Amino acid sequence: MNPLRDEVAANGAQGNNETEQTNVRLMRANVEKQNPSAKDVDDLLIMRFLRSRKLDIEKASTHFLKYLEWRARFVPNGSISESEIPSELGQNKVFLSGWDKTRRPISVVLGGRHVPAKGTEGIEDLRRLMVYSLDKICASMSRPNEKFVSILDLEGWGYKNCDIRGYIGCLAIMQVPFKA
Repeated sequence: MNPLRDEVAANGAQGNNETEQTNVRLMRANVEKQNPSAKDVDDLLIMRFLRSRKLDIEKASTHFLKYLEWRARFVPNGSISESEIPSELGQNKVFLSGWDKTRRPISVVLGGRHVPAKGTEGIEDLRRLMVYSLDKICASMSRPNEKFVSILDLEGWGYKNCDIRGYIGCLAIMQVPFKA
């Protein structure tokens, strides 16, 4: 409990917040020129892209525009409906399970319930489930909270549940580098 340190940290956070807000405005102006659909996006999403690129407006704008193109292609209706992924939802492998004590949503994934489908259609359904689940999690977040908790339960999970193509596809959705 150091009051001076807490005051300095609060002032630093406020200054950083002002810098972020300025960068959000600059980035919004930049991306709206190139893609008018960016007007429908809230500032928190733009700020996430800025933070992921260390507040570099050029890099964040490039990444954000690629995201908007992917989103328009992969989720043309704006969201994925439950009727698009009945087999994935029928496996009961992903749940929202309330909130933790700081009001972050909790998702639970039961890996042992994943039954890989044959062919590329199964992979696309798994990707749709991932996007559907992440959209539901984000929709349940209360502002200004930007985090969620995910619990992965691997009880009963084994080789029969492995779907390396689906795994790589999910990593691609989350923009995680993967080396095969």
